[in-house]
Amino acid sequence: MIEAIKQVIETAVPDATVYVVDPNNDGQHFQALVISASFEALSLVEQHQAVMNPLGDAFATNAVHALGLKTFTPAKWEKKKEKYGF
Repeated sequence: MIEAIKQVIETAVPDATVYVVDPNNDGQHFQALVISASFEALSLVEQHQAVMNPLGDAFATNAVHALGLKTFTPAKWEKKKEKYGF
């Protein structure tokens, strides 16, 4: 499921760097970090909508129960990536 989520996000936001993990190893609760220059023109809500809306089917079918999401512009990612172990 991690790869499926990653592919959906990469298709929706083609220039994105995407990291998806399953921290509970339960196959339903995921976390994603998405870095994209296209987010520079978007509010935080719009960034999250750009990622979450394409995942609607996965949520509707309960393939994904929860997705913790952090979105970043490249400049913001450079300042914050150490916090996430990068």
